[in-house]
Amino acid sequence: MAIIKQKEQRVAMFIDAQNLYHSARNLYGAKVNFGAVLKEAVAGRHLVRAIAYVITTEGEEEKSFFEALNNLGIETKTKDLQIFFGGAKKADWDVGLAVDAIRLAGKVDAVVLASGDGDFVPLVEYLKFMGTQVEVITFGRSASGRLREAADDFIDMCDDQRKYLLGARGGNNGGTTPRRQPRKQASNRRKEVPEKE
Repeated sequence: MAIIKQKEQRVAMFIDAQNLYHSARNLYGAKVNFGAVLKEAVAGRHLVRAIAYVITTEGEEEKSFFEALNNLGIETKTKDLQIFFGGAKKADWDVGLAVDAIRLAGKVDAVVLASGDGDFVPLVEYLKFMGTQVEVITFGRSASGRLREAADDFIDMCDDQRKYLLGARGGNNGGTTPRRQPRKQASNRRKEVPEKE
């Protein structure tokens, strides 16, 4: 299913931050390394725009997250979490992300969607119909099978989860750690296993 990615291709990336966040937390108990995700998705091509869609809560910790994304060159679009009478909560960026992708598709050669949400299948099909190459990068274990099939290319972050995670066993800190350190951590982990048994 892999496609040829030309260096001269113009790329726009749309990141469903909540989808990746919950997948990483539920599958690996870790956080997403958005720098590694962006680098893999762009693959040396010309990045026109990268936008992360985020739901805000009342916590102050989000400010550092937004700053980290901005430092990577990722714009953030935020929407407040809605809490209804009775405690029901709603937070959804699907329509906003889809509209932005349709608006920008004519200005790029490839659209990269960082999400495993099957609700985006009609968007992928429409963009492909309009002649835009559509790629998906996400954790395959929590991704929609229909989304995987609809995309021109699918990068499964579960195949090398350590590369895309922060704070997980064997994870890294965003690609700034020398390669030898993760191997050292892995060997330490192996030493700990017999002691626990």
